[in-house]
Amino acid sequence: MKARYKYRIYPNHIQIIKLNQLFGCCRYVWNSALAHCNQLYTNGHKRPGYVDLTKQFITQAKKELFWLKEVASTPLQQSLKDLDKAYKNFFNSCAGKRFGIKVKPPKFKSRKSRQAARFVGANYQVGQDKIYLPKVGKIKIVLSRPLASKPSSVTIIKDSAGRYFASFVVETCAEHLPKTENSIGIDLGISTFATLSNGEKFEAPKPLKKNLNKLGKFQRKFAKTELGSKRREKARVRVAKLHAKVKDIRTDFLHKLSTDLAINYDTIVLEDLNVSGMVKNRKLAKAISDLGWRQFRTLTEAKCEKYGREFRTISRWEPTSQKCSNCGFKGGKKELNVREWTCLNCGTFHDRDINAAVNILEAVQPKNKVEIVKGTVAKNPVQLSLFNEVAEGQRSIIYWTRRKRQTEKPADSNDVSTRPESFLQLSLFD
Repeated sequence: MKARYKYRIYPNHIQIIKLNQLFGCCRYVWNSALAHCNQLYTNGHKRPGYVDLTKQFITQAKKELFWLKEVASTPLQQSLKDLDKAYKNFFNSCAGKRFGIKVKPPKFKSRKSRQAARFVGANYQVGQDKIYLPKVGKIKIVLSRPLASKPSSVTIIKDSAGRYFASFVVETCAEHLPKTENSIGIDLGISTFATLSNGEKFEAPKPLKKNLNKLGKFQRKFAKTELGSKRREKARVRVAKLHAKVKDIRTDFLHKLSTDLAINYDTIVLEDLNVSGMVKNRKLAKAISDLGWRQFRTLTEAKCEKYGREFRTISRWEPTSQKCSNCGFKGGKKELNVREWTCLNCGTFHDRDINAAVNILEAVQPKNKVEIVKGTVAKNPVQLSLFNEVAEGQRSIIYWTRRKRQTEKPADSNDVSTRPESFLQLSLFD
């Protein structure tokens, strides 16, 4: 099992210049090869492979562009390998050979966004507080935790806020923790981030919501600056640092929660939410993005694999918020402002989120339910409407039932019981 360890590095002024030169060379090789492939596609020719691209944009290019020789050759080769892999993923996605969301074709890289360069093999060394990179030197690194094994590659990253990181890929083994004999269902929400089936609730920090006014102030100042000026670059870095702070707060919360759940429970069940479709709702997009539902699922699944736990999901179409977790009665769709409700069949009082979390867990671990309405012929009835009280302590409920057409004798058109689909009115007494 492969894992990624990410550490903060602190290059000095000269090393920053060398790293920026390395990022620029990697970006130049990527963009030149991508433009060449696009031109060949326009002319109707076949896209060249990695070997042909290396000969043209590294070997031949170094004879004309001497500044390509001033950086290490391994990151340049990895840029072309990444480009070749990106094209293969795109074509496999178009052909239906790759599962998941459709992969878009590779794009040109910009010097204003995140920069990265990857070293592989034995051309870099990791010390106690230094990391050596060829043609860059020894850079100070803060190893907050030891590496699990010898890394197979390291990626030097510069984010939009100007921070530098070293990301290592190492081979790890699963840590099988002792069994707890506990299973949990998790319902994700906006007001409450996560509600467990045992009644425990977790509130999200919502860092974007708390820093929204400050972010708006910084963005307005950035919009008033002149293009290409130093003041504009300072304003851009200020906005980027605030975004990085928001991301770090959210990621820290999700890491701690997912680790705690993976340690304390043997089976974790989540609902397969269509987050990419839900963020298209302009009224809820900002709130959903501030919570990080998809990242929480990814981290929880990875932690379960790491600690030998079982991670399962249920269908997004499961009526977890409509069904009573005590008797299984479906009370119909409810508005988002309805946080508590009472089952009309068994009279159980439910918290909306806790009831949904229990139903999520029972979708994979079902238990015996109370009989819904005794004496009725309807199977899994669904409530359509609820009338006002017609008598003291009595309510009338209409259920939709399906009856098989009787073929032994002709059906009377006035006989409701012989119709294939009919309404059956019942009465429930308190």
